[in-house]
Amino acid sequence: MANNPKKQVHAFNDQNGLQQSQVVVVMVPLPAQGHLNQLLQLSRLILSYSIPVHFVGTATHNRQAKLRVHVWDVRVTSRIHFHDFEIPPFACPPPNPNAKNKFPSHLLPAFYNASSHLREPVSLLLRSLSSKARKVVVIHDSLMASVIQEVPLISNAESYIFHSVSAFTISLFRWERKRIHNIQDNGVIPEEIPSLEGCFTDEFLDLLASEYQYHTFNSGYVYNTCRLIEGAFMDLIEKQQKGTMEERTKKHWALGPFNPLTVPAKTRGSNGKHICLAWLDKQARNSVIYVSFGTTTAMNNEQIKQLAIGLKQSNQKFIWVLRDADKGDVFNGDHERRGELPKGYENSVDGMGLVVRDWVPQLEILAHPATGGFMSHCGWNSCMESITMGVPITAWPMHSDQPRNAFLITELLKIGVTVKEWARRDEIATAKMVESSVKKLMASDEGDGMRKRAAELSESVQLSMVEGGASRMEMDSFIAHISS
Repeated sequence: MANNPKKQVHAFNDQNGLQQSQVVVVMVPLPAQGHLNQLLQLSRLILSYSIPVHFVGTATHNRQAKLRVHVWDVRVTSRIHFHDFEIPPFACPPPNPNAKNKFPSHLLPAFYNASSHLREPVSLLLRSLSSKARKVVVIHDSLMASVIQEVPLISNAESYIFHSVSAFTISLFRWERKRIHNIQDNGVIPEEIPSLEGCFTDEFLDLLASEYQYHTFNSGYVYNTCRLIEGAFMDLIEKQQKGTMEERTKKHWALGPFNPLTVPAKTRGSNGKHICLAWLDKQARNSVIYVSFGTTTAMNNEQIKQLAIGLKQSNQKFIWVLRDADKGDVFNGDHERRGELPKGYENSVDGMGLVVRDWVPQLEILAHPATGGFMSHCGWNSCMESITMGVPITAWPMHSDQPRNAFLITELLKIGVTVKEWARRDEIATAKMVESSVKKLMASDEGDGMRKRAAELSESVQLSMVEGGASRMEMDSFIAHISS
């Protein structure tokens, strides 16, 4: 597409006429994998209601989102209108595995660059769509509010804030920020919760504050969760809502889980399938722990060594995705870092463990019957995928909302164990810690109980998404609401 945002929008209109009766949805994600993926998955769900969806972002990040999506019919992706806006190049520093605070500060330039340069082309797109559609509905990441700040000026447009984290995390955030302890939580808020110390950097908190000033003009809130999992916290969020009458009447929609709930057999068993899936096919049911720490974790070599030794000493089968954190531009091949394993390690675990250094189809791995556990950083994407696939978690949070997600998984839902307490976040997790947590999840009666609870929760969530189920009815209600 042309670099001029006006030309890009005009090119779109020339190719995609809109009927005046249509409602269209525009997705505006933050350019980080965990955020891109969630709104892309929500796009798939909204498309199933025959509502056109437009997905906006930089050309690089849209490409990233499309390349990494799994378990989709390619025809679904082709039906989404992607708007690849070109923005000026930006510095792309590598992740720092030795940083004391594990928050991925190296991604902040990408966030700032996208938010500052997308506002004009997105505004032009919204105005163009509004002239041809009956109604334009914008669903935007909570950290991209400044990009769509002109929505209140468009008479037939409305916006919804998407929170990419759990309802539990949001309810705690509001509880602490507003000090609204006079609201009766009926025991919903635990007495002891992980501290926010070490979760964020000051620079990120400044970005958060700058974006939250644009949260006033919206029509409601969207979450990737379901009330079956977090109903008590969705209720608490609604009770916490104060301010003007307009603010009190805004609705909070639990529309998740966004990810596909089943993996078609043809995907799992097709020729040329991923090495992880082929390896899993040879393993016994619930015998493998999948180890992956998402796209924003950078481990130093000593921590990698301790993890490697701990996995080996556990004597449990494992798949370990050993990747460095994403850079702001994942297609920039400069400064690629490969974590160092102990000498001869991969040969020494041959048959017991598989180490993979590339992008893997996580949802298919979690759905495989051989996968019985997931060692995870507890990013919310990973938590929801693990819950929906019925896989318990060995929780090892690194930053952001992850410590509180881990608490939800281990202490409230009771479908996981902890590798290392958040209070000890500055310490190296020893091989013994890793070994102990893996054995507890994979080779103990307690772990079997967690697997049983995870399977039951998964079944309940999946049933809630069929026609007439509570989650499906909430999505139906949201679609009816935005279509009115």
